[in-house]
Amino acid sequence: MLLMFHSLLAFALLALLIASIVKSLLSAQNNKPFLETDRKVALFTLIAAHTQLLLGFLVYFTSTYFDMLKDDAKAVMADKALRLLAVEHPFTNILAVVMITIGFAAHKKLTEDKAKFMKIATFYGLGLILLLSRIPWNQWMAG
Repeated sequence: MLLMFHSLLAFALLALLIASIVKSLLSAQNNKPFLETDRKVALFTLIAAHTQLLLGFLVYFTSTYFDMLKDDAKAVMADKALRLLAVEHPFTNILAVVMITIGFAAHKKLTEDKAKFMKIATFYGLGLILLLSRIPWNQWMAG
């Protein structure tokens, strides 16, 4: 059940990230003012990313992948599929959420609207690229 919710929230997070990035880029290009709705879209994306990370921790630490990594790290690292699920996916996604968090925190310190939009677009974009790079696509789409 937890894994299913983690997978469903992943779709929502990806959609929110894409929406935040596209909205920020278009708004910056068109010299739009940074409004409260822009802040809220970025904030909801941040909240979804953090919620997804917490769910991911719960899934990870209750999974067999964590146990296998503790028991025989060398064997896990030698197997590409196991390494993806036990090491690469969790650590890359932690880094992605860090990027998203930095983007949200950094935009608040800026005063120029275009700079705020670009900070969000840049760091949320980096987070999106990291997330997309380590999604276990074959399992995600199958289950």
